[in-house]
Amino acid sequence: MSVMQTIVLGGGCFWCTEAVYKQLKGIVTVTSGYAGGKTEHPTYEQVSTGKTGHAEVIKIEYNPEDLATKDLLTVFFAVHDPTTLNRQGSDVGTQYRSIIMYTNDEQRKVAEDLINALNQEGPKVVTELKTFDKFFPAEGYHKDYYQNNQEAPYCKIVINPKLEKLKHRFQQLIKI
Repeated sequence: MSVMQTIVLGGGCFWCTEAVYKQLKGIVTVTSGYAGGKTEHPTYEQVSTGKTGHAEVIKIEYNPEDLATKDLLTVFFAVHDPTTLNRQGSDVGTQYRSIIMYTNDEQRKVAEDLINALNQEGPKVVTELKTFDKFFPAEGYHKDYYQNNQEAPYCKIVINPKLEKLKHRFQQLIKI
């Protein structure tokens, strides 16, 4: 039996990243929330101002025997733009920054290697890489947002294309 691992990722709106990672094999839990800032127990409204220092993130618990850290992070870099500072599409502000918060040296090394490889290929990656510290779960109405609101315009316009990209590029990693 392998030991579950935790990693925290921010790649824009957590509704998008949650929807993507819930599709993957080896994922045990995905929790939307806030991390990387100074405010204790922030609310969505506070984080939305950009003044808390927190990013919208997802905390992922996964089984590395079923989903390698490299595959998990390769998906991360593919489904958001890690080269735009504090922005994903029309979502603008530090709360939408690209960030990886690792919980062990292997995750850090894999992330560094992927960032270095991406930097060789194209525009500079601006993803923040730091040790995981604190995570604050988002309010309940954010949980399973995509699953519960698939007909909402945001889901159709923003999240569906990410899920299509995931299915096209990473079919072998998707749960059956």
